[in-house]
Amino acid sequence: MAGLDWVIIGLYFTLLLTVAWWVARRNRDTPDDYFLAGRNLGWFLVGASIFASNIGSEHVVGLAGAGATSGVALAHYELHAWCLLVLGWVFVPFYSRALVYTMPEFLGRRFSPTARWVLSVITLVAHVFTKFAVSIFAGGIVFATLLPEVSLQVAGATFNSFWIGSVAVVLLTGLYTVLGGMRAVAYTDAVQTFILVAGSGLLTVFGLAKLGGWHELRRVLDPDLFNLWKPLVPAGMQGTWAPVKEAGRIAWYFNGNYPWLGMLFCAPIIGLWYWCTDQYIVQRALGAKDERTARRGSIFAAYLKLSPVFLFIIPGLIALALAKTGRVAGLGVMLDAQGHVIPQAAQAAFPLMVKDLLPAGLRGIVVAGLLAALMSSMAGAFNASSTLFTMDLYQKFRPQASQHQLVWVGRAATAAMVVISLLWIPVIQGARGLYDYLQGVQGYLAPPIFTVFVFGIFNKRLNSKGCLAALLAGFVLGVFRLAVDTPVSLHLAGFANGYAPGSFLWIVNNLYFQYYSLFIFIVSVVVMVVVSYATAPPAPEQLAGLTYGTVTTEDRAQSRASWSGREVIASAVVLVLILAAYLYFRG
Repeated sequence: MAGLDWVIIGLYFTLLLTVAWWVARRNRDTPDDYFLAGRNLGWFLVGASIFASNIGSEHVVGLAGAGATSGVALAHYELHAWCLLVLGWVFVPFYSRALVYTMPEFLGRRFSPTARWVLSVITLVAHVFTKFAVSIFAGGIVFATLLPEVSLQVAGATFNSFWIGSVAVVLLTGLYTVLGGMRAVAYTDAVQTFILVAGSGLLTVFGLAKLGGWHELRRVLDPDLFNLWKPLVPAGMQGTWAPVKEAGRIAWYFNGNYPWLGMLFCAPIIGLWYWCTDQYIVQRALGAKDERTARRGSIFAAYLKLSPVFLFIIPGLIALALAKTGRVAGLGVMLDAQGHVIPQAAQAAFPLMVKDLLPAGLRGIVVAGLLAALMSSMAGAFNASSTLFTMDLYQKFRPQASQHQLVWVGRAATAAMVVISLLWIPVIQGARGLYDYLQGVQGYLAPPIFTVFVFGIFNKRLNSKGCLAALLAGFVLGVFRLAVDTPVSLHLAGFANGYAPGSFLWIVNNLYFQYYSLFIFIVSVVVMVVVSYATAPPAPEQLAGLTYGTVTTEDRAQSRASWSGREVIASAVVLVLILAAYLYFRG
């Protein structure tokens, strides 16, 4: 890092804090303003904030590393931009009419207060121990790679760059989130989206220029790395739907990674849960000033969501090509003596390119983009979690709390989560394989939530008893799988060799996480339908405006008036771009 790089990073922090301070001065001491920015966000802020909250440092590090090891395979997840269209066209009308603060609150109106409380607790715990942990872990990799020589002595203890950078960014992010609430998060996200896209785009451009262009990239690397279809339909299997049994395991993989069954059926469930029902994302749409704005913001976010393929995955491929050709010596650490990729070393592909490829000044811009990714995702998690705790849990036990008290509790909750995040750092620093383990957590927690939201909106016969039964059944199955996986994933004492081959726990642990996730989804659906139809239907007045079958003619007309042909055309273009990506990346 040269002096000019530090000047640019300093300017970035100055701009960020200035925006946060300006926004904090405009805030009123009300829950609407603190948690939902006064429900007055414009479409650009809604879309940019959704994108910035989604793209954390784990995307920058993880997607670039995946690009170097398995090519464009993970682009399947990034091409789930169509899920944001579902948010805008299917879910936003219900959320806008309900005027809720949280997703559990909407579920409580549709079903029961108990369902709201259960979902709030599960979502809050998941946010604290997954979103925070993954962001800090990936951010630590960035700091350790870019500033390996930085250290600090405190009371005889030595703290390396992983600690120093992570703690500093967590504290700074927590500061402006506590002071400014959702409005500060949205405005700073808009700034950070621009910096993130510009910085990552520069890395792609410089990488291709150093390599000799796109055609040289395709020439140097194995064509399979550019094949989005290979993980779905491997050679010799085009005409069948039979699973492939890998020797020694009961999980079915293609190239050891992405099976067609999981990608085709499970990945959309996880995607729709995340983009359409998770507080972490949907809170931005809830802060829009009306249904039209929320829908346009969702469509704008869908366009932005297409960019990670070229901003993060392609740089990973470029890093691999530069390493194989020897054009950037520092990237050689990604390869072993035989020229094969070392998966763990490849996780640092993005920061290694920043360190060894970019000139001074531009390096500072890209590092600022990395910091933007880390801070925006953490800020979104802080704000969403404080909203859940305050509006769904604290207000339940203190229903007479004043607006000032609710805002104060929201700030205190955010501060508490900052402390929890700091305490979590030593755990994630030393836990080998924790990142992969956390990727599976969503697969275990999402299916029952997806089930109760989607089926609850489309089927008015489903009742609160069915909802609660599905949530509990799905969560029990998910927690059971986590309990089985954790000792093996973390290599705790007594489990170094795993479970006895062929035993029940061995089978559970070895079943591919997407297949187990699909199993949880099927069980949740069956339980919800059977219990609902075996008990009394919900009261008609409880369903008013909350399902497709109970939306009034007036509500339908109002929703129809909120969109025009421009929104339809813009949505169609997103779908065309997704199709074009699948057609181009065929190896």
